[in-house]
Amino acid sequence: MFSVLHIPALFRGAAANVCDPARSAAKLRIAIDWRLCLAVSLAASLFTLAPNLSCAMGDTPRLAGHAVVVDGDTVKLGSETIRIHGIDAPEHSQSCARAGGGTWACGKVATGFMAKLVKGRQITCRPVERDRYDRLVAKCFAGKQDIGREMVRSGHAWAFIRYSDDYVDIEAFAKRERLGIWKAESEPAWAFRAKDWERATPVAPRENCPIKGNISTKGEKIYHPPSSPAYAKTRINLAKGERWFCNEQEAIAAGWRAARWK
Repeated sequence: MFSVLHIPALFRGAAANVCDPARSAAKLRIAIDWRLCLAVSLAASLFTLAPNLSCAMGDTPRLAGHAVVVDGDTVKLGSETIRIHGIDAPEHSQSCARAGGGTWACGKVATGFMAKLVKGRQITCRPVERDRYDRLVAKCFAGKQDIGREMVRSGHAWAFIRYSDDYVDIEAFAKRERLGIWKAESEPAWAFRAKDWERATPVAPRENCPIKGNISTKGEKIYHPPSSPAYAKTRINLAKGERWFCNEQEAIAAGWRAARWK
């Protein structure tokens, strides 16, 4: 089978034939065209460099900067909203069970813990994919510290095994040590969101479209899903340009951003 790896050698051979007058006269019997010689030589160089160029273009571009915390598993770097890969933290409005009874504000605590992890530090994110809401999903680091791993290790997030098993091992440690959300049996964030959605849907003017697209006094377009702490008190005024959305992707496409909690 012919290998692409042989192409540079073929080009160099062709360049040698065209550029050597003796070979050219004996074998090709054509006048030497120095412009052709230069073109063939350049082509040979490009083919030789091609693997390196391919690797450079294939490298995943990374994002870096100081992060603004949205919640326990979402940050913003510049204009990019980034969902931390492989984890699902309690929603900001969510409460979790305490050992021996009662509840604690696990969502607020998770958001606060994320804020401490990123505060004053250079954050680097390696993109993994785009989710269905067009948010960038990425593995992010504060220095050399894997943010997702630290959130799970400390008991401030679940390993999101529906999408990744990266943090299953460290989740087992947090569970064994009864850290954070593992102090007692608590409802996972994905189940909490589903229930909130079900409760909010019947009161929305459009069927299954309960996301509130609010416009703040500063003119910022901010959307609130049912799990937002401000959802109940947010009122939609259609005359003011506010609106309802069926999903987060629709809200983002229309120019709204997610509410942020610190």
